Amino acid sequence: MQLATEEDLGPETSSPSVSARAILKTTEQLASIVSQFASSDGWIEKVRLRAEGRWYERLYHGPDHDIWVISWLPGQSTGFHDHGESSGAFVVATGILEELREGGRTVAIHPGEPRAFGPDYTHDVRNFSVAPAISIHAYSPPLSEMNEYELDGDQLVPRGRPSRQTETHDQEWPVKGGNSAERPGGRSIEQVLLAARARLRRLSPIEAYEATGETEAIFVDIRPEGQRTTEGRIPGAVIVERNVLEWRFDPASSARLPIAANHDVQIIVFCSEGYTSSLAAAALQDLGLWRATDMVGGFHAWRALGLPIVSPD
Repeated sequence: MQLATEEDLGPETSSPSVSARAILKTTEQLASIVSQFASSDGWIEKVRLRAEGRWYERLYHGPDHDIWVISWLPGQSTGFHDHGESSGAFVVATGILEELREGGRTVAIHPGEPRAFGPDYTHDVRNFSVAPAISIHAYSPPLSEMNEYELDGDQLVPRGRPSRQTETHDQEWPVKGGNSAERPGGRSIEQVLLAARARLRRLSPIEAYEATGETEAIFVDIRPEGQRTTEGRIPGAVIVERNVLEWRFDPASSARLPIAANHDVQIIVFCSEGYTSSLAAAALQDLGLWRATDMVGGFHAWRALGLPIVSPD
């Protein structure tokens, strides 16, 4: 594929008076641009991976918007920043990225899910997975200024003078080891949990009850034996304790269960209160079990609704 020219991208960009009229792209248009560009051919050949920081290149620069491609190795991050007066959008082409907003709000960004935003939008985008990622970004007007911030509690504090080296700010976020409370980029368990749940379509106890009765969904109890003995059990649930869960459901594992025949199996995980189960379901999704999810409130919520249980001995 030839890289897009102004004529290729439509009459707005090809008009010589665009700059004077200051016709800018809407966030919806930018989201469409990055999605279409990500699904096109040719640009992937330009991508490089860079261990010392994110690799990036501007692939199109028109009067009303520009387009960038960025590669991310595990642990690489932008740090908190805005985009000056530019609106923007980005989409993950391959891999998984994570967007962190002020206040600790975290969203996992999967391929094909564009994120769009207006001017003065601040975020930190980073790769917390164990695999590289590639993303496509577009800005209108073309990106010319970024301002950097530090997170002070729940507030963002300007780091200093605006950066005019567009898209050059990088941080390395260790993905394992060390004390997360003391190192930059460490996440609290609340942030990890939010990121996991952002990937799940969690089910209420009623929805889980209906799913297991009407479909071939597998209901999986990951509680340790002591909790099952004390709290009781759910009839028909498969017992797989958390420490062996991935080995039992990875279709490629020699220790898998017979029911774990492929990656399309629907698995509904539950624990006592619905916290550990969210992390477990996200771990199963990391193995490619894309339908894995968990039950809100866990066994306690199921029992409180009067759904069937086997009482403790």
